[in-house]
Amino acid sequence: MAKAKLTFDTEKCKGCELCIQFCPKKILVLDTETNQKGYFPAKVTNIDECIACGTCAIMCPDSIITVEKE
Repeated sequence: MAKAKLTFDTEKCKGCELCIQFCPKKILVLDTETNQKGYFPAKVTNIDECIACGTCAIMCPDSIITVEKE
């Protein structure tokens, strides 16, 4: 059962990969499809592994990630 809910505003994501680099569980990747601006947005691969630490949201320069503990 997931401990967190991650929400990405994929249309605003520029695919900078900072959230991916700093995720302690290494569960974030770039999507294989582009957003409307032509960037590959970040997404979570296994929400059940998320510990809701919020590091991804803190590292995001555009504040496109919301972390909610469940």
